[in-house]
Amino acid sequence: MYTIAHPLLKKLGIGFGLLVLGNLHAQQWENVGGVSTVSAGGSSFNNLVIDNVGNYYLSYYDVAAEKGSVQKFNGTSWSYVGGSAGITTSYATYNSLSIDNSGANLYYTNQGTGFEARHFDGSSWTVLPKVSTSTTNYQASAVSPSNVLFAYGSYGSGTVKRYVNGAWEQVGNAGFSSGAEFAEMVIGTNNTVYTANVSGGLRVYQNSVNATSSDAWTLVGGSIVDGASSGENYSSDLAIDANNNLYVAYVSTTSVAKKVNVKKFDGTSWTQVGNADFSNGKTQYVALAVTAAGVPYVVASRWEDDNFLRNTAYKLDTTTQNWETFGGDFISDGEATYNDLAVDNTNNYLVLAYSEDNTIVKRIALPADNSQACNNADPGNNPGDIGCVTFQYAGQSVTYNTVRGNDGKVWLQQNLGSTKVAESLTDENAYGDFFQWGRWADGHQKRNSPLTGTAPSPNNPEGIANGSPSFYSAGYNSASNWWKDGETTDKWDGETVSAASSTTGVDPCKAIGTNWRLPIVDEVQNILTTENISDLTSAFASNLKFVAAGYKDYSGIYSPGGLLYLWTGSSSPYTGSGQHLYVSANIAMTNSMGRDGGQSVRCIKEAAALGTSDIIKSKANVGIYPNPTKGILYIKADTLVDSVNVYNVTGQKLNVSFSNNQVNLESAPKGLYIVEIKLKSGNTITKKIIKN
Repeated sequence: MYTIAHPLLKKLGIGFGLLVLGNLHAQQWENVGGVSTVSAGGSSFNNLVIDNVGNYYLSYYDVAAEKGSVQKFNGTSWSYVGGSAGITTSYATYNSLSIDNSGANLYYTNQGTGFEARHFDGSSWTVLPKVSTSTTNYQASAVSPSNVLFAYGSYGSGTVKRYVNGAWEQVGNAGFSSGAEFAEMVIGTNNTVYTANVSGGLRVYQNSVNATSSDAWTLVGGSIVDGASSGENYSSDLAIDANNNLYVAYVSTTSVAKKVNVKKFDGTSWTQVGNADFSNGKTQYVALAVTAAGVPYVVASRWEDDNFLRNTAYKLDTTTQNWETFGGDFISDGEATYNDLAVDNTNNYLVLAYSEDNTIVKRIALPADNSQACNNADPGNNPGDIGCVTFQYAGQSVTYNTVRGNDGKVWLQQNLGSTKVAESLTDENAYGDFFQWGRWADGHQKRNSPLTGTAPSPNNPEGIANGSPSFYSAGYNSASNWWKDGETTDKWDGETVSAASSTTGVDPCKAIGTNWRLPIVDEVQNILTTENISDLTSAFASNLKFVAAGYKDYSGIYSPGGLLYLWTGSSSPYTGSGQHLYVSANIAMTNSMGRDGGQSVRCIKEAAALGTSDIIKSKANVGIYPNPTKGILYIKADTLVDSVNVYNVTGQKLNVSFSNNQVNLESAPKGLYIVEIKLKSGNTITKKIIKN
């Protein structure tokens, strides 16, 4: 045992390790740039665009400056584009923002003395000729594949122009859209310009980027998309994926309760996307974004009851074709207006800008691209072979990698709650969720779940049988800590929530399937040996790609990128504590922590029978070396060996020679094998070995 002076370290069961307060991340909304607000003061009319290297650009009406402002997030911090706030000459309560394909040219249009336009070339803003001298409120802009700027405004009952050789020229006929309320515009790689607006229903029009003023705009699909609410802030939004599939999101009419709906153009007509009118109540301020692979996301602010304008994100479950909330019930703390949504394809985030008094920009890691269908096949028999599994986790369909470890078992290759397999030891998208011992994915495991000093009653899984979003951790040695007086006979192996009791927690790995579970201490110790894990570097280098996610305690998240904690299941927990894997920069070991500590969970699959005869465990002292081996194994035993059989992981017996206590595996392929040693005493033992 270690001599531990610091009470927190004593509680964790370790005597060393640097504790660093980390950032909340992975599968939860986080503040972009680590700041709670981006604007200096009040704001409205947010627009968000992201370039092809992951820089974020944000425009908004800046109440503090009484002008339009534009800021940039370079991956680290926010700064004003052009060096200062307020780039317009006066108010800009309506504005739009767009960027060319190279990311070198940024364009900003705004309501002012007419329809104003500006260009930022990387160093300074230049005022362009006005798109129109007429008063223009609703407006949108976009850049074509050939980097030509297009602008769509409500002047002239709806008009589009493009900026060529220093002048604006009309695209298609003017007045085609009967106005441009909630104007939106996108341009596909097919050189087609699409506009959307709400006027007697949701109208989406198309024309060529090369259209002259005599080339009429036509309704996409030949008719309005659907009846849509207009007035107040019942907005619509338009998005396009990498294959030029067109999507629209909008607020449905009063007859269907003004809920959010999404449709897609299939090349002939508009088709329903997912279940219709899916939001939980009336909505306003709708925003839509679609990944390059064609996965749509929607954000809308609820306009009723006690949810007054708090915003919620929705994702289409491509398996069930139903919409579900993404990243929690609500993103904002209070009233959220002027939502805008974009996809950061470089870093795989969904990014949201909205006004809650000031402008706030948040993002959430997107699930891994599962466009390649998962067949749910186990990995092959060789260590490092990869498989996959699809399951429902925290209300979402997810697909995770599985891997064959050097121990011969099938493991998840990523932590529960993560969005990807780790690409580095400090890959935040691979950190995943933090579970308290004995609890399942009831909401408490989220990295930003609220800390509470009040334990449930009773203070065990029975007290939260219906789930709780609270992380029960009152502080070091507090009587209110989660399951503080748990006994050594308690289990963490319940298969469903109905199994939660005073002595049994629900295994979160059962969400994958009944044949999945938490690993026990012996299995964790075995994976340390077979994968040669002795520190953080070797933990990440292993087939399991372990990542240093840190841990969560009563005062926050500690040591992400610096320490690795992984719970084990029901094998002999200590009173009030649970056992776990602990890995630091220079040590890997199993240890214990109070059950209120939040740690990562990595799941293991029950191994199939090898088909050998029943094995009688022996206390005989038998060793086998070297392991791994290049071909010749040596057996050392304190009793006589009768025979040796070798099986691969599927139970097939190999034809190998055994003599003079040596086993010849030189002709066997590389991989994991089971060596069955029968002793003259009648006992049989087995050893796992690796052939390199």
